[in-house]
Amino acid sequence: MKTILVTGTSSGIGHQICIQAANNNFRVLSVSRNIDPLKDIKGIESFVLDITEKDSVDEFIKQLKIRKIKIDILINNAGYLANQLFSETTYNSFKKTFDVNVFGLAEITRSLIPIINKDGHVINISSIGGVNGSKKFPGLSAYSSSKAAVIALTEVLAEEYKDGPSFNVLALGAVQTKMLKKAFPDYNAETKPEDMAKYILNFAINGNNLFNGKLISVSKSNP
Repeated sequence: MKTILVTGTSSGIGHQICIQAANNNFRVLSVSRNIDPLKDIKGIESFVLDITEKDSVDEFIKQLKIRKIKIDILINNAGYLANQLFSETTYNSFKKTFDVNVFGLAEITRSLIPIINKDGHVINISSIGGVNGSKKFPGLSAYSSSKAAVIALTEVLAEEYKDGPSFNVLALGAVQTKMLKKAFPDYNAETKPEDMAKYILNFAINGNNLFNGKLISVSKSNP
């Protein structure tokens, strides 16, 4: 039985990935600040964790090592999105975005690599808004720039860990999640969380057979 660890699982895409992975006989480790939505689902082990708090990450990794858990797939799905014009942003608003989308992602990935199998696969979730040359939208200066950083980070990690695991990054288009609805109340995305989760899980299982260090755009619209 393969083990998959997913961050940001209280709702939306991460929540659906966990459910679908459990239904496909994975051992699922769910990491989120709120574990209530998944805590009673068979096949899913939920952990309360804020990836921006290093001490908590260190303790979490320690417990995994004590239990001799090895990871086959890591999906860095946790993210933070706020709709705020650049003129209204502050140092702290940028820091809050980068803390989750970049620094927290880097911290938990660095900490987990020693227990990820060499033939394992790390999927970082970015956004089409972070892709160089894609259409940009007002209000997403912090979010899009943080997601661009995730893309560059993934490409470097694939070079540094050529002996494994594999690293790839998916730049997602708009998905109808609670996070999107909160940031853009009047916008309705065509793609549902369960559909995007199905694609991500399939790519996580098979994508590293053909790809490493690659950016894959997953969007119905053109960049």
